[in-house]
Amino acid sequence: MTITQSLRIAAVTFLLSAPFAHGENLDVLLSQVFPQAQATYIGYESVEREDIPASASVERKYLIVDFRLASSQLASEQLQASVHKVCMALLKDRKLIRQLSDSGYDMVSVAFDRRSQFDCL
Repeated sequence: MTITQSLRIAAVTFLLSAPFAHGENLDVLLSQVFPQAQATYIGYESVEREDIPASASVERKYLIVDFRLASSQLASEQLQASVHKVCMALLKDRKLIRQLSDSGYDMVSVAFDRRSQFDCL
């Protein structure tokens, strides 16, 4: 076996064994929260709050995870249950929460439309 072949094998092994970046983990996790007939995961967006001074002791970054519900008219209880379901899926993944926290995120919000966001506490 040549050195080039050895390097290729080592590179492939490294790539296959490397953990996903937190964004990929987030996408995989959130795309499985709801059945397709109930809600569709759209994606996430990182937001940096400009109203908080950079010198403040709190983080300025938060994450918005975006879904679209199949039915646009949800009762308040159903909407609350959907927010809870997303937040619990995130909170149960401690490794992901640690990665987000280490990346400077201090809050995650859930959105089901373009008008409203609901914070996970």
